Amino acid sequence: MTAVEPGAGMAAQLRAGLPGLPLVQADGNELPFAPGSADLVTYAQAWHWTDPARSVPEAIRVLRARGALALWWNVPDRDAGWVQAQAGRFRDRVTGYHRFGLAHSSTSIIEALGLPLRVMEDEVRWTRRVSLDDHLANLGTHSYFALLGQEERAEILADERAELLKVFPDGIVDEPYRVDVTVAVRG
Repeated sequence: MTAVEPGAGMAAQLRAGLPGLPLVQADGNELPFAPGSADLVTYAQAWHWTDPARSVPEAIRVLRARGALALWWNVPDRDAGWVQAQAGRFRDRVTGYHRFGLAHSSTSIIEALGLPLRVMEDEVRWTRRVSLDDHLANLGTHSYFALLGQEERAEILADERAELLKVFPDGIVDEPYRVDVTVAVRG
C-alpha cells in the first residue's frame, strides 16, 4: 500500500499518524505508478479534489485486470432536520459550499467516460456523538471553509455555534452520516 498526497501539510499529518506507510507527493490526476501495478486505487474523501475526466482514466491505467477503483466519502445525512437547516445556512453564506451537491453520482460520472468498467454503488448510514467544539473544528477543516479567510470562517462558525446550542443545549452533537460508496472494477 502506498499513499498519495499532493499537499505538504496533509503529508506531514499522514507521516505523523502512520510513519511506516509509504507516501509519495503527487496529484490524483497524475499517479506516479507503472501501468497495471495496482489491485486497488481509492480516492476516499478526496475525490472531489480531482478532475474525474483525468483521475478515473489515470486510476484505470495503473490498475491490473479485475482491479478496482473505490470511491467513498461521508456526507451529512439530510434526513435530520438540523442538518438540513445547517446546510441552508452554509449555502447562503459559504461560497462553494457543496457546489457539486451532497449526493455525488460517481456512477453516472464514471459511466459517462465510456471506460470498460463494471460500476456498483451502495451507502452505509452511521451516527457519532461529538462535542460541539469538535463538530465545529471538523467543519472548519472542510474544503469550502478552508478557502475562506480566517475572520470570515471564525464569524460563520461562531454563528453556527449559537444555532446548534439551540438544538443541542448540552453541547453534545449527534452527527448522522451517510457513506456513499462506488466501486468500479476493471474488466
